[in-house]
Amino acid sequence: MRALLSRMPGERIIYFGDTARLPYGSKTKQTISHYVQQIIEWGLKFNPKHVVIACNTASALALPTVRQMFAPLTVSGVIDPGARAAAGSTSKPEALIGVIATEATVRSKAYQIAIQRRRHRARVLLRPTALLVPMIEEGRTNDDPLIELALRQYLQPMLDRGIDALVLGCTHYPLLKPAIRKIVGESVAVIDSAERCAEDVAARLKNAALPAINAVKDDRDRVSAYVTDDPERFARLAPRFLGFAVDPPTLVSPESLYNREDTAAVRVSA
Repeated sequence: MRALLSRMPGERIIYFGDTARLPYGSKTKQTISHYVQQIIEWGLKFNPKHVVIACNTASALALPTVRQMFAPLTVSGVIDPGARAAAGSTSKPEALIGVIATEATVRSKAYQIAIQRRRHRARVLLRPTALLVPMIEEGRTNDDPLIELALRQYLQPMLDRGIDALVLGCTHYPLLKPAIRKIVGESVAVIDSAERCAEDVAARLKNAALPAINAVKDDRDRVSAYVTDDPERFARLAPRFLGFAVDPPTLVSPESLYNREDTAAVRVSA
């Protein structure tokens, strides 16, 4: 969301955080796809011009299904933009590209498929990094010794193999970019999937002739946030991710999402 706000200063964003059912990274494809379908169905009342699945795990596992289900509404994710940037980050014919991500994203091999579709001879190293998201959400920062220890444990095997680029395959990980850069050095391209996603969305809206109608100067006024649990915790964490405080989010119970299933089934079959 921070990257989208920066890239498109006139857009308003409806943010939905499924805080009651996270983490997604350890769940199955069927479960995650089901959750994403429920959330998009809930959000149709806002008449969105585009939907971004701002989660690597959900992008990897649910995107094809929801694109088909909710057409002609356009839906994009964060995998393809990041893979495209990784594929173009080095001129080596047989580039070695590392990807750190959640267990479910790694298990899907979505990044490997997307990168090798663009560079057939590229080699991809996938590494699940399960400790990073909870550590970030605990409030640990780049100078925390535990953060550095975890990153070195995860990244050193990739560095020993000589990676040319590293994809941050989770939208939490850019918060640790300074610590990651310190470990991998300047010779390794570090790909921020959030930034690439924002570029992709801006291009999609421009190509579809869907510009922002009114510029809004205050970022806080541009965001309406909804969560499925613990809005107070979200309000505490948001400034660290966004760089500014948000208005308290509205609580949406998971039960209300399940109650929409009959409506969704009728709409899709129609």
